[in-house]
Amino acid sequence: MEKLKGPAVGCTTATCGWRALLLPQLNRQSLYVYGSEVAVEKECIRQLQSGVLVIHPFSPIRSYYIMCMMAITFLNLIGIPMEIAFLDGDTGLGWEGFNVFSDTLFLMDVALNFRMGIIPEDSEVAILDIKQIRVSYLRTWFIPDVIAAFPIGYILFFADLQYHSDDNPSKTNKMMRILMFVRILSLIRLVRVSRLVRFFNEVEKVSNANLEVVRLFFRILSLFMMIFLLCHWNGCIQYFVPMLEEFPTDCWVRKENLMNATVSVKYSWGIFRALSQMIALSYGSMDAPTNYVELWIVMVSMVSGCLMYTVLVANATAMIANMDPAAKEYKSKMSRLEHYMAFMKLPPELQLRINNYYQARYGGKWFDEKDVMDTVSSALKEQILTVMCSRLLKKMPMFQDRDVNFINAMLLKLEYEVFQEGDTIVHQYAPGDRMFFIDHGQVLMETESMQRELCDGDYFGETCMLTKGKHLATVRALTDCQCFSLSWGGFQETLEGFPDVKKDLEKMIQLNWDNGLSV
Repeated sequence: MEKLKGPAVGCTTATCGWRALLLPQLNRQSLYVYGSEVAVEKECIRQLQSGVLVIHPFSPIRSYYIMCMMAITFLNLIGIPMEIAFLDGDTGLGWEGFNVFSDTLFLMDVALNFRMGIIPEDSEVAILDIKQIRVSYLRTWFIPDVIAAFPIGYILFFADLQYHSDDNPSKTNKMMRILMFVRILSLIRLVRVSRLVRFFNEVEKVSNANLEVVRLFFRILSLFMMIFLLCHWNGCIQYFVPMLEEFPTDCWVRKENLMNATVSVKYSWGIFRALSQMIALSYGSMDAPTNYVELWIVMVSMVSGCLMYTVLVANATAMIANMDPAAKEYKSKMSRLEHYMAFMKLPPELQLRINNYYQARYGGKWFDEKDVMDTVSSALKEQILTVMCSRLLKKMPMFQDRDVNFINAMLLKLEYEVFQEGDTIVHQYAPGDRMFFIDHGQVLMETESMQRELCDGDYFGETCMLTKGKHLATVRALTDCQCFSLSWGGFQETLEGFPDVKKDLEKMIQLNWDNGLSV
């Protein structure tokens, strides 16, 4: 897994160098899209041979760039409404510098998008042609991006410098009105919320972690961020609208004596009113709206709260529906089983044992083991069974020091079985058609003259594999037991390909039979 770091093709020559940052990196997402490491390397070679300066959608620089832009966008969406509503033009050099920096980044982003490769949803080949990228960007997100990148920060910065350096009262008043208009105009930068949604979708695509977990995490994170932004904007609007009206005598700001309060107090009251209206608890204070402006604000808040509820419930329902399908399938199967047992009027004790069996067998998660084994390759099936069962076979004398091919062939014949405490696994003198390997659990093997306990790693019923005779003892489960069984038919089918092994096993089984060690 160390290969999953960095670009798929190393740039060791002077012709590559920094261009390695523009090539697709080898991660789970690129492997999922292209199918193999070789295919990812071919994609790197294709980009290098194209000779154009294009940032690949799966390149490391693209991943870091999206993360950075997502953080900057979110800070803008928080800071812009607060600046307009509460800071009253006194933002300070730090915030103005951040505005200028943000506007610069968004202008650069518009330019860089003409050099960003595109992965179409209906294709596995990235679009790296400059003309195709340009046409696609101009037809989709160019206009919203240009609007969101309008350099209001530069205008405000130079206007503030002119305002503070001018001593003429008439010019100062005129400049204040211009500043107010420009600050209201800066609301167009809230169009950047569309970019935030886009960035979230792109982060899911370029993530180098477990895909489903990442998608679920970012869906939850994006949902709560959007709800937070909605509440935040609503709280800022609560104060911003009375401010535009120059705080009428009947507005809520004067009633709460907030004219000279600090920004944190004003913001807290604005959020309180917004949340009260959105969750329909109250108007945000003891009094109902006193003018039509406040009335409309309250109605808009209530409607936005209803929409927030709808989106939250819909997303939560979708995420719950897609979460842990194996557990849901298990509950569905158990529900149908309970209906069946009730219809057949099975005794309560038997119903309880059946429920306990399903819990022990599946552990609350439904899966079809046969279907899983049938859908994987034969090599993977061997590896899975080797991990689960090889130690059990190696502990048994009849399988020790055998050919690896024989052991692998035998592993493919094993079947997983679960027995509950008190179950009789085999009956004495019953025809034998299987032998058992105990993975976890404890059993009691008994005859008229002998009792013997077996536990993890032990086995029984091996004599029946060659003779298909009768079991010489009764075996009962002392605890819940997880076993692997080997049928007589599967054993004989495997031995047909290994005649030398068959002869050795016949001698060993006969010796155990004579000593009375088998069942």
